[in-house]
Amino acid sequence: MKTYTAKPAEIEKKWILIDAEGIVLGRLASIIAMRLRGKHKATFTPHMDMGDNVIVINADKVQLTGNKRNKPNYWHTGYPGGIKSRTTGQILEGKFPERVVMQAVKRMLPGGPLSRQQMTNLRVYAGAEHPHEAQQPDVLDVRAMNTKNTRSA
Repeated sequence: MKTYTAKPAEIEKKWILIDAEGIVLGRLASIIAMRLRGKHKATFTPHMDMGDNVIVINADKVQLTGNKRNKPNYWHTGYPGGIKSRTTGQILEGKFPERVVMQAVKRMLPGGPLSRQQMTNLRVYAGAEHPHEAQQPDVLDVRAMNTKNTRSA
């Protein structure tokens, strides 16, 4: 008996739409990462890009549990003394709130060329509008998957 390996011609990619409003960030990111890798499919092959195209809307309304809104995010400019920081709450309220979701998903994928290729299949939008209506995406209701996916105020 041989191990099944998918061929590029056998891979079927679907388009999935996820509404992130009121959903906990970590749980949302783990579901998106699983869909991007294709681990939800029976024909999953680790070295192939098997995942679906994922569209996330309302990324600015994602929920954080605990005190994570005050967690600092650091980056370095490349110059001496160039360490900078911004809290997650400041990023969500700033110009590019979709970066919080992108970074969370990126950190849940294994590092390497394949995961960078899989990240190109993710599209995140801060508002409710997206330009991918022509692809007729299937709506994935993350809120109904588990009661813990939404944060009760």
